[in-house]
Amino acid sequence: MNDEQRANQIVDVLLAEFGELMALDPAAFRRKFRKMAASPFAFYRGSAALFYHDVTGDFADDRFLDEQTSRVWIHGDLHAENFGTYMNGSGQLVFNVNDFDEAYVGPFSWDLKRFAASVALIGYGKALSDRVIGDLVGRFATAYLTELRAIAAGGDDAIGSITLDNADGVLLRVLQQARLNTRVDLLAAQTTIDRYERRFSVSDGVYPVDEATRAEVIDAFHRYLATLPGASGGEREVAAQIKDVVLRKGVGIGSAGLPSYNLLLEGNTQALENDVVIYMKQAQVPAVARHVADEGVRDYFQHQGHRTVESQRALQAHADPWLGFTELAGVGQLVAEVSPYAADLDWADVNEPEELAGVVGDLGRAVARMHSVADDESSHDLVDYSTEEAIVAAVGADESGFAVHLVEFAHAYGARARQDHQTFVDLFRNGRLPGL
Repeated sequence: MNDEQRANQIVDVLLAEFGELMALDPAAFRRKFRKMAASPFAFYRGSAALFYHDVTGDFADDRFLDEQTSRVWIHGDLHAENFGTYMNGSGQLVFNVNDFDEAYVGPFSWDLKRFAASVALIGYGKALSDRVIGDLVGRFATAYLTELRAIAAGGDDAIGSITLDNADGVLLRVLQQARLNTRVDLLAAQTTIDRYERRFSVSDGVYPVDEATRAEVIDAFHRYLATLPGASGGEREVAAQIKDVVLRKGVGIGSAGLPSYNLLLEGNTQALENDVVIYMKQAQVPAVARHVADEGVRDYFQHQGHRTVESQRALQAHADPWLGFTELAGVGQLVAEVSPYAADLDWADVNEPEELAGVVGDLGRAVARMHSVADDESSHDLVDYSTEEAIVAAVGADESGFAVHLVEFAHAYGARARQDHQTFVDLFRNGRLPGL
């Protein structure tokens, strides 16, 4: 394929993925694409559709897939920046995978390849040698399989969730920083007190809603309450009181063109400092779903909001107690808390190979834990066998070969993504992306 053919392919894939939303809100996609133009990694983050087009095409070789390992609940967008902290349903601060908007059921190796290529791009951006990048990807692969083997053997040697009790180095600092955050600080940043009552502040990207829209959002909210675990009870009676509703635009590189509403709720008491902010966001078809021809998976979900919530509950132990779904104007919505305890890993602060190796090793174990929880021992029946046992059996005794497989992919696809980024920049700045 020559450069012009690849350029046309990039245009076709992006239009197939985003065309409808681009027509509805071209300004949002101009902002999204300018963010993607900033660096090869930013482009890679925003172009999951292109990754899956390639991983089922030119980069489709995968000797470790069989009937079961091709049907694992996966994150779907497992790049290096989709990790961070959250307060789980048990009140424990955890560092783990986050952002499950693209989650689906598919080949387990697609998650690992997406992460491995992102490590190659980050490493290249830090001017690391190919050898060091290969070592980092190999460290990730080895840590992933070591943890998965331990889980399959009974879990006694598995490390489990990364928390304040067992984290060290960079990830411990991220957790400690998140622990300093407070609900009061979050409320102060997003709200004001007016006549002894809290209301949202209207600022850049935050807009008031009219009464008809407010009524529709509130109606959707009441339907959402029925999707929460333990939805009935006195605590919810106070917390279900809505104080304010606003529209938010420009939320995240992956959410361009998707409407999102923030709702301010009374906390579990009438004290102002424990009010809760939740968001209601239109869910989208995950890029990976276009490449998984499994009607059983597709038909399992009511709509994309339901898919996102079921995926997060399956993949994330002790998920956000506010996590639920609803419909707004007939479209599936994801609903969850805007948590004050969310903090992302900033890769700009991790530069030396030794520190990077420690981090990618921890992330490999976190991904293994994520893949292992969404199987026959979870609350759903979509994946009805032990994923850790299936993956360990598929890799067999060729652990080093599996690591080499991921390293080779990371180098090859990292180079492809860097070249695609430059092509994308030229396409965008020369007006070759229709509708913008």
